Amino acid sequence: MNRLRQAAIARLTRWSARRHGRDSLPLTITKRRIYIVPTRFGIALALLLVAMLLAGLNYNSNLGLGFGFLIGSLALVAMHHCHRNLLGLKVDVRGETDALAGGAARFEFLLHNDAPVERCDIEIRCAAEAPATHSVAAQAYDRALLDIPVVQRGVLRYERFEVRTRYPFGWFRAWTYVHAPLTAFIAPAPRGTLALPAAAAAVGNAAYSERRGDEDFAGLRAYEAGVPLKHMAWKVLARGGDAAVRSYTGLAAQPEWLEWSALEGVEVEARLSQLCRWVLQSEAAQNAYGLRLPGTEIAPGRGAAHRLACLRALATYGTDVAP
Repeated sequence: MNRLRQAAIARLTRWSARRHGRDSLPLTITKRRIYIVPTRFGIALALLLVAMLLAGLNYNSNLGLGFGFLIGSLALVAMHHCHRNLLGLKVDVRGETDALAGGAARFEFLLHNDAPVERCDIEIRCAAEAPATHSVAAQAYDRALLDIPVVQRGVLRYERFEVRTRYPFGWFRAWTYVHAPLTAFIAPAPRGTLALPAAAAAVGNAAYSERRGDEDFAGLRAYEAGVPLKHMAWKVLARGGDAAVRSYTGLAAQPEWLEWSALEGVEVEARLSQLCRWVLQSEAAQNAYGLRLPGTEIAPGRGAAHRLACLRALATYGTDVAP
């Protein structure tokens, strides 16, 4: 039975894709896009109503017949409300997200409700993943977060997602398919025991720290012989504190190169995990760093966009997907 159900769902999704084509976001759900069927509870209710009506006719029970027609009318009203709960709802989503292996890829959906009634129990689902359930107040919008657990590095791609509801009683299920791709770039889990490569290794002395540029003030450090007087923290010394110098960081500093070749003899996934750890450490230290992988080189930089580019390069390594 389950195989027949899966085959029917696959056939319906293919037919829906041919009927509507690729969707552009944001998408307003129209009545042509909404499908509705009874749930298991709805089918059980229908069988119960049939039994009640047959018994009422057989025993000439007006009370049984009246109650059966009342429940039948309620079911028709519930079907109407279930369909209306999706009608006119506007859906949008950012199609790309990033995550680390072992964590969760989070997609953020925007639900916009222009109707004067609240939209309750709206579910958003990708494939067989657990759905995100949300309600949107009348003439308002809200965000729904869908977290998908990710185990291994790579690129996770969904060609469509489903918006559905079982409101109000769970007797019917109304849904629509949105044929817009969702992509998650899964970087390797940051693991490894090797220390971060030191950019000062080629310089070999503390004078390197003075050539790191003067763009951003990075704090105070202990005084060392040979430091130029212009970097002295005179105010600290005047207050009776220990001699200290001002430290600056900037992109003028000699960058750190995080290189694939520096991990010879290490298994591929372990290399990628170590490089991911170095990327996060370098970004946390606000150092300028570059990344070299076989066939890929990312120029030195820093900041959120640079970190994202490096993590995507690690996520897509060995795949046919461009970062």
